Amino acid sequence: MTTQKSTPVAPDTSVTDVAPDLIGSGQEGTVGDQFRAWLQRIRSGEMGALPAIGGFIVLSILFSALSPFFLTERNFANLMTQAATLVMLGMALVFVILLGEIDLSAGVTAGVTMCIFIVLVNVQGFNWIVALAVAFATGIAIGTFIGFFVARVGIPSFVVTLGLFLGLQGVELMIIGSGGLYRVQIPEILAIQNSNMPPWAGWAMLVVILAVSAGTSFWDRARRTRAGVPNRTITLVWIKLGVIAALGGVVVYILNQDRGQSVRAVQGVPIVVPIVLAILWAGTFVLDRTRYGRYIYAIGGNAEAARRSGIKVVMIRWTAFIVCSTLAVVAGLFSISKVGSVDAAAGRDLVLSGVAAAVVGGVSLFGGRGRLLHAAIGALVIAVITNGLGLLNLPAGVNYAVTGGVLILAATVDAVSRTRSGGSLSRN
Repeated sequence: MTTQKSTPVAPDTSVTDVAPDLIGSGQEGTVGDQFRAWLQRIRSGEMGALPAIGGFIVLSILFSALSPFFLTERNFANLMTQAATLVMLGMALVFVILLGEIDLSAGVTAGVTMCIFIVLVNVQGFNWIVALAVAFATGIAIGTFIGFFVARVGIPSFVVTLGLFLGLQGVELMIIGSGGLYRVQIPEILAIQNSNMPPWAGWAMLVVILAVSAGTSFWDRARRTRAGVPNRTITLVWIKLGVIAALGGVVVYILNQDRGQSVRAVQGVPIVVPIVLAILWAGTFVLDRTRYGRYIYAIGGNAEAARRSGIKVVMIRWTAFIVCSTLAVVAGLFSISKVGSVDAAAGRDLVLSGVAAAVVGGVSLFGGRGRLLHAAIGALVIAVITNGLGLLNLPAGVNYAVTGGVLILAATVDAVSRTRSGGSLSRN
């Protein structure tokens, strides 16, 4: 099957640094005008994360009706920590999926780097910070290796990363040994997924989020004005801030409730949450507000058009795989913090769930469309499925079947919406 990309949009260097979701929004108008424009985009097939958000709401209502434990404070916090690894891996994969590429080795990259990390600490006696730096350097090296063969040599990313998916599992066996397992005994690492911030810190985090969001929004408006690009009505900024404040306030309030089952109180936002949000913001800033991000979208739309417009396609592709592998190391860190151990199978089952998270969230497998937030929402949908089915004591096979069905449905929506919005698929 060959894929004909939709009509590419070459990046305009005069507005390169303006967020891509704001460019082409039309002249400034009322909220009603913007709402009608949004409806028109949906009718044309550009639904973004809307199906994933709808699925999240429907699944939450369904599991709430089927299990009395789903909406408890304890399970809400568990859902946050269970989703963290998948959110991070999904965001890592967005950088290569936007290019129309794939990295099937990202999960095993997370696993092998954590094997190196734990052996250096537990066996070689390295300081955990030094060992973690070595793990990140290994992730960068793996990404560099993939990027070289994909971007420079021209081997399909599916082939290169499938080879590494198999090969790195052998490396894990050589490092850990068959049946081997090492416990994670580093308090700072275990705290990422198993400790919480003080209640006051959760509210402080929300204030910081609101301040950063407001600052970013007004900065965008100032840059658009300087670039001569029309701004949307200021009312939308206040609506967005209001939604963040309302939803964030509810989340922080619930997580600050005592969810302990003993005399000791367990409350507060899990430490992993602000870490994920910080990386989400940084990655979104790069993709939405830098030339590098604009070039990734342009290459994903049509690589040849991007090359002819002067973009260094090889280098952008190369660095995207490096970013993906680096963020995969973070996902591996979250995973071992949650599990508390590292074995020779670490990360083996992660990558397909990471791809599923991105696709379910609305990131197009054809490249050129999607955002990091979409992958995060998709990861939450998959986490809700896993969490809810677990509360119902259904077998693991049902979890795989339901997740697979949701992935196929999301891929179908992606293909149909892309056709409706101007792309076409043809079969040789």
